[in-house]
Amino acid sequence: MTDYINSLEFAKQLDQKDILNSYRDKFYFPQHNGQDVVYFTGNSLGLQPKATKSYLQQELDDWAKFGVEGHFLAKNPWMSYHEILTNKTAKIVGALPSEVVMMNQLTVNLHLLMVSFYRPTKQRYKILCEAKAFPSDQYALQSQIKFHGFEIDDALIEIAPRDGEYEIRHDDIYKAIDEHKDSLALIMIGGVNYFSGQVFDMKAIVEAGHKAGAIVGFDLAHGAGNLKLQLHDWNVDFAAWCSYKYLNAGPGSVAGAFVHERHHQNTNLPLFAGWWGHDKASRFKMDKTFVPIQSVERWQLSNAPIFSMAAYKASLDIFDEVGMDKLIAKSKELTSYLEFIVEEINKQKNNCLEIITPKQNRGCQLSIVAHGQGRALYDKLIENGVIPDWREPNVIRCAPVPMYNSFIDIYRFGEILMRLL
Repeated sequence: MTDYINSLEFAKQLDQKDILNSYRDKFYFPQHNGQDVVYFTGNSLGLQPKATKSYLQQELDDWAKFGVEGHFLAKNPWMSYHEILTNKTAKIVGALPSEVVMMNQLTVNLHLLMVSFYRPTKQRYKILCEAKAFPSDQYALQSQIKFHGFEIDDALIEIAPRDGEYEIRHDDIYKAIDEHKDSLALIMIGGVNYFSGQVFDMKAIVEAGHKAGAIVGFDLAHGAGNLKLQLHDWNVDFAAWCSYKYLNAGPGSVAGAFVHERHHQNTNLPLFAGWWGHDKASRFKMDKTFVPIQSVERWQLSNAPIFSMAAYKASLDIFDEVGMDKLIAKSKELTSYLEFIVEEINKQKNNCLEIITPKQNRGCQLSIVAHGQGRALYDKLIENGVIPDWREPNVIRCAPVPMYNSFIDIYRFGEILMRLL
């Protein structure tokens, strides 16, 4: 670990050594008094790549030029547009190309996948998740339980941190899996807890879940583009993620889905079918019998949303150029420097800040409790050109994203926060 110094000059030196520093120039930053803001909210909405406009313009031009024939004659034919995203996306999440598809939105994908993988019986019907999961996940799980005729209080097992703690202990997860092994149908956890920033040991959870006879899936909204994922090797059954956070595809953009290849040939899996999941060779024969594609593409329903996919492709091409290994290496350094700066502030401000994100189990997000502070602190940060994220009652979420954040960003954040405190 570097011996850090809380100074502008030292931050500049770190940026000069950073082999990814030039990628910052590929993104637009909101401005504050003529200067880039300190943007630490890539865990909520990533910044816009400067290339996005040209990627979108290409599709608009082809639509104008070809009309419906753009499905075949566009520079990137719309009929197969989603396929040009597959290989590069598979690299980001550690999957085989046949296991990954971009479609719909995150919660839609979770529901579609649970149609296939949450198949409760009278004896095995329970779902295990982390307590204080993102609300959309909670609503999805609760509604699936109710849809199948079970009671939420009985069927939903929520694993919470112990009293006085913020991190969910993995031992408590494994203990709950073992205790409910005879009635557990599904484990569905966020790979990264959105509130605390805790990263779960997905490989170990999959192993424990499968040993208990359960299916294991993950919401990777805060994992894709942030962590080194190995979904295929970890033997994950299914996963879904959005593309507008770390993947910089724009608000509400197309989401991703993963289904392990061992499920692709299982003709007994129920699913909600649509024509884009039908065998490609016979799709336009318009037969009334559904013939599923023998890959994750069978879970597709409708034509590809070309414009949101174009925006995603603009960012995806940058990810493919850089590679996740380099991003992870920089992410660790950025986050460590942010941790150091917070600790330096604490030395002078009576430990008024508490990092609740586990030191060993984290991506680039640090969740910081601001003791004795309220929403006014967040508002003051915004007024001074810092855009973090606020979670009630007093948590500041900061995500120094390696694709475009700098060490100077972190120094500036510390300087402003110290002054405001």
